[in-house]
Amino acid sequence: MEITAGQLLSQIEYPSDLRKLSKEQLHQVCDELRQFIIDVVSVHGGHFGASLGVVELTVALHYAFNTPYDQLVWDVGHQAYGHKILTGRKNVFHTNRKYKGISGFPNRGESEYDTFGVGHSSTSIGAALGMAIASKNKGEHDRQHIAVIGDGAMTAGMAFEALNHAGVANANILIILNDNCMSIDPNVGALKEYLTDITTSHTYNKFRDDVWNLLGKLPVGKKFTRDMASKLEASVKGMVSKSSNLFESLNLRYFGAIDGHNITKLVDTLQDLRNIPGPKLLHINTTKGKGYALAEKDQTKWHAPGLFDKITGEIFKKVIEKPQPPKYQDVFGHTIIELAEQNKTIMGITPAMPSGSSLKWMMEQMPDRAIDVGICEQHAVTLSAGLATQGMTVFCNIYSSFMQRAYDQVVHDVAIQNLPVIFCLDRAGLVGEDGATHHGVYDIPYMRCIPNMIVSAPMNEEELRNLMYTAQLPSNKSPFVIRYPRGEGVMPDWRRPFAEIKVGTGRKIQDGRDVAILSIGHPGNFVTEAMKELMTDGLQPAHYDMRFVKPLDTDMLHDIFQRYDRVITVEDGALQGGFGSAVLEFMADNDYKAEIKRLGIPDRLIEHGKPVELQREAGYDAIAIASAVREMLASKITVHSSL
Repeated sequence: MEITAGQLLSQIEYPSDLRKLSKEQLHQVCDELRQFIIDVVSVHGGHFGASLGVVELTVALHYAFNTPYDQLVWDVGHQAYGHKILTGRKNVFHTNRKYKGISGFPNRGESEYDTFGVGHSSTSIGAALGMAIASKNKGEHDRQHIAVIGDGAMTAGMAFEALNHAGVANANILIILNDNCMSIDPNVGALKEYLTDITTSHTYNKFRDDVWNLLGKLPVGKKFTRDMASKLEASVKGMVSKSSNLFESLNLRYFGAIDGHNITKLVDTLQDLRNIPGPKLLHINTTKGKGYALAEKDQTKWHAPGLFDKITGEIFKKVIEKPQPPKYQDVFGHTIIELAEQNKTIMGITPAMPSGSSLKWMMEQMPDRAIDVGICEQHAVTLSAGLATQGMTVFCNIYSSFMQRAYDQVVHDVAIQNLPVIFCLDRAGLVGEDGATHHGVYDIPYMRCIPNMIVSAPMNEEELRNLMYTAQLPSNKSPFVIRYPRGEGVMPDWRRPFAEIKVGTGRKIQDGRDVAILSIGHPGNFVTEAMKELMTDGLQPAHYDMRFVKPLDTDMLHDIFQRYDRVITVEDGALQGGFGSAVLEFMADNDYKAEIKRLGIPDRLIEHGKPVELQREAGYDAIAIASAVREMLASKITVHSSL
């Protein structure tokens, strides 16, 4: 299906083309840009609602500022589709998030207009401030630096840290607070209420505008200086409302809130702000999914809906004729409720991902025992530690790549104090289309090096349930990691009675000869698939599901190295310091000699694509496993020929 851009959009390859248009034509550009995003995403997939919500802002920014000389930084980047289309990538936009196609997020290696690589939230202010300070030091006083950050991302600690610094840096930075009351799920916390108060304070906003108009008419001279005008303005704000105090107390000039879908107002405002030096914050109100009614109505569902019929709004789903395995996240979501009904000390914590982690069901059924803390991974971990000191059994559910942001808290607040917080690391391994910023490939190395830490990974849904059950037993006194991948498992009949798994024990899946394959987590299923093929070659390797990276099942490993002189390890994590490295360390420490082949994530960045494509590229899918066995046992392959 060929998708064509509208009349004006088809003439725009870069922002310089956009700036040739009249201000009156921008309304049509916005309509065409919004429709182009709908057309492409409905057919090719991707994030949806976030980019629709900032169409007018995107056009206004590239129209009012001289990008790429003026530096534009998007926070996270879910909303940057319009930006990509206007900056030279319209004709390849259909490859967005596809294998070998363009990235779903801003990427410095892709375009000079992508000034900062993003994927995790709340980095835009700090990055733009760094650029602004550098420009100031280089004497580029006309250069502007704009950070676009959502109200959800503003809850993260590092956003506040950057705000605090920006106010005293005296550099040209404009922070645009895109306030839509959403991240992926609805926003939570006091900041949300604070921003709502600013937005709805009609008295404050009207009086503030009146004051601006008045100050503009007053004569500035010996008796009434600009400094006096500034002090008068601040005093009036304080009398009318306390709403502006948070940002202005940080020495940021606050403007807004204004309608983020009024393109004329946005352009006029941005052109005015461009001429005001120093740190500024523009507060705009937008609607996520703007222009597509269903996306406006159910913003969480339409964050990334998959393929859909743009006319009817029908989201295309696979036709299921027989029972299918559930997603690992859903097994977690149902299992924690089952366990919490039995164990009254259980609580669930997530940083802004109640839908993605499936903790939303516990939040609905047990609202006092499940908490969304917002985009605050560090706080989520330390909050969990505090709860654990008082005897609560805490399941802290964080995506693997997001847990990297809370590593200090894991070490100092949990591990050093040996608190039994249960970390459920969702999206471990290669997550697919979100790419390098979201792949959960480093958690095995960074968790297994921490004292007191238990690190485990289930091969299937039943093992996930049993690891969760084991972790919450009173006998567990240590931090406990359970890592599992994005997507479906392998067991349609997954809801089975709980059984304790002894910590540090693996299991033999299949006995064999000549070579032993040791797997950790879901890739054990790739081994099972590979072994079916190998049987046709007359090969029968042994397969062990180790279940724990730390502590390792040393009894099982002693038996393996005494029986086999060829060993293959398989993992969906980084090979550097990962599970295979742990096995090598065991072999060296115990003076065993064996040929070892490690399969997993190589020491390079893996970009985006379907998980099966990326697993093939990384070299640990069923085909790669079978090939590794054949290479080790080349002389033993039975060749069948027909006479």
